Amino acid sequence: MVEVTFAQLQGWLVTFLWPFTRLSAFLVAAPLLGHSSIPNRVKIGLAALLTLIIAPGLPPLPDTPVMSWAGLGILVEQMLIGLAMGLTMHILFAVVTAAGEYIGLQMGLAFATFFAPDTGANTMVLARLLYMISLLLFLAFDGHLMVIEILAGTFFALPVGSSGLNTGAFELLARFASTIFVSGLLLAWPLVAALLIINLSLGILNRAAPQLTVFSVGFPLTMMVGLVLLMVMMTDLGRFLQRLFGQGLTFMQQLVGAMVPL
Repeated sequence: MVEVTFAQLQGWLVTFLWPFTRLSAFLVAAPLLGHSSIPNRVKIGLAALLTLIIAPGLPPLPDTPVMSWAGLGILVEQMLIGLAMGLTMHILFAVVTAAGEYIGLQMGLAFATFFAPDTGANTMVLARLLYMISLLLFLAFDGHLMVIEILAGTFFALPVGSSGLNTGAFELLARFASTIFVSGLLLAWPLVAALLIINLSLGILNRAAPQLTVFSVGFPLTMMVGLVLLMVMMTDLGRFLQRLFGQGLTFMQQLVGAMVPL
């Protein structure tokens, strides 16, 4: 008869629970693996599978009882690490969404919105299109595999049970959120600038020839020019996203290093 002692059960539980918490928190916060269309059972199963793969090669885990204040503190730390890394991925994809919002407003597509279940708000069609393209390119670049590799490496840079986290890392994450506006405007700037020049030209034309109905000419013109420039932008979108994803993966490694307690 096989007998399992409480110490053995505690050791197995600790070996599985701490890595599972960090991985599941990341999967919940990540924009791709944590998408609302993926069932929660699949997310939990994927986190458990990754835990079973990663757990045997992890450094020694602390022998801390799970049902204790110290165990609760470790649990919260693992959740914060996973959520911070998932939020970093959200910032990267928010760049493309912001660029779609800027372009859509300038093209006159502000009314072309629909309700997105994953965000819980109305989203422009153009922003949603660019978001889906960026997700597909992220998979094509094997970004999901790189993220999982970085996430597995965090257990060596930030071992479970380390003496707290450096709070300066969360300030670094907040500053990284400015990438949404900087890179998003950088992506949308060629189209926004061209459409702005067209709108200014139409305004001057309306002052010179008031009998010309600008509203009947301007909207189709900006729409047509915007679509042509959007097709031109698509030819360089892959290179832009590759550089953006590389910047995000590098920041994830820097974020983990900044979380190391002083």
